[in-house]
Amino acid sequence: MEKGMLYGLGVGPGDPELLTRKAVRLLGEADVIAVPDKGTGEKTALAIVGEFAPAEKLLFCPTPMVRDRQTLDRAYDAIADTLADLLDRGKTVAFITLGDPSVYSTYMYVHQRMTARGYRAELVPGVPSFCAVAARLGISLCEREERLLIVPASHKDISDCLDMDANLVFMKAGRELGALREALDRAGRLEGASLIENCGMDDERIYPRFADMEAPGGYFSVVVAKGGRKS
Repeated sequence: MEKGMLYGLGVGPGDPELLTRKAVRLLGEADVIAVPDKGTGEKTALAIVGEFAPAEKLLFCPTPMVRDRQTLDRAYDAIADTLADLLDRGKTVAFITLGDPSVYSTYMYVHQRMTARGYRAELVPGVPSFCAVAARLGISLCEREERLLIVPASHKDISDCLDMDANLVFMKAGRELGALREALDRAGRLEGASLIENCGMDDERIYPRFADMEAPGGYFSVVVAKGGRKS
């Protein structure tokens, strides 16, 4: 029996209308739709695909929201084992992931394991959250000679980025939003910063001026800070 095909399928940042035609087609063709499951009850990627993911196709894959590498490696190994069994039986699997699978995606760790085992796997691009955020704000991310730097705000000290001659995108800000705002203020970059939380979702919040944010932001918060150091 010919082995099945695995697709790492980007579903965009939140607005179901940003699903690509290819994503919709592959969801319809897939025998199994693998869904990342953080164990919190929240399944944002599944909510986005909605009607295109019938219940009988769903496979929930535990992906704990922790930073311990050993715990995460065990989770990804277990997912790879499950997917390998499906692919060995000739099944087509679509693994849905927020935004684009090449940008801070849980799926990539599974993808690397599956290709290392010799399985066929393809990345299907989706709209990245920071592109959707720029569109909602009505701004460009970079023009002419401007550079763009994408930073995972919650994972390490970001002070080395603040003096760079680049427009900055801070992803995964979440609980670090307060510290990020203070750091941008100290670096003189707060006035050029904007924030959108849950872009394209029902509970979207938009702050054209990050400085005006009052309530704490959630995990799906993206900050764009334009106006890098000028030479």
